[in-house]
Amino acid sequence: MNILIVEDDAVSAKQLAQLLKSEKYRCDIAFGYKEAQECIDKNMYALILLDWNLGDGDGHTLLQELRDLEIKTPVLMLSANAAVDDRVAVLDSGADDYLCKPYSSVELLARIRALLRRESTQKVSLIEIAPCKLDLVKRVVFMDDTEVQLTAAEFDLLELFMQNPNQVLTRYQLSEHINKDNYSVKHSNLVDVHIKNLRKKLGNKEFIQNVRGVGYKVNKSS
Repeated sequence: MNILIVEDDAVSAKQLAQLLKSEKYRCDIAFGYKEAQECIDKNMYALILLDWNLGDGDGHTLLQELRDLEIKTPVLMLSANAAVDDRVAVLDSGADDYLCKPYSSVELLARIRALLRRESTQKVSLIEIAPCKLDLVKRVVFMDDTEVQLTAAEFDLLELFMQNPNQVLTRYQLSEHINKDNYSVKHSNLVDVHIKNLRKKLGNKEFIQNVRGVGYKVNKSS
């Protein structure tokens, strides 16, 4: 589980990271609004812990931006703002939970577990974006009702695309999804090779679209 901490106070951010790592979570830290945007653009996260007050912006605006871009990563807002109107505004903007500072480590970890558990149970076993069907339990793929044999890496890439329809996924995001070796992620063109093979096996070069200079995406008709 990779969690993004967005917190402009270095001491608080590092303490929070230490707490999460003690519970076996992997985490990144963004110390401001722009740094958070860069992290989210490059990486996939299971959860975002988002502070309201950031040095170069505010967490509420960042949250609205993520939801406008249809990024559905669960967000737990952390804030000293205890006013009911503030909590309502954040939840109405798409936050999954809200926790007022100061908070106890025990409660924070319980909220994190609840959000991650809820996200896991919401995942469906069958994803369909015509003409492709993906069975996550059996790990089988059908294209126009014909089964397609894929490698593990190809299946993982296709799953990521179909779980994030209409969203451009960068080569870095795709590489990290199938390879946790940071050196390989930064220096390998392996993802392009996998995409080429995946397109060939699916028999539909237009299903996975190239976004020049950025990455790839799968479109889902509304």
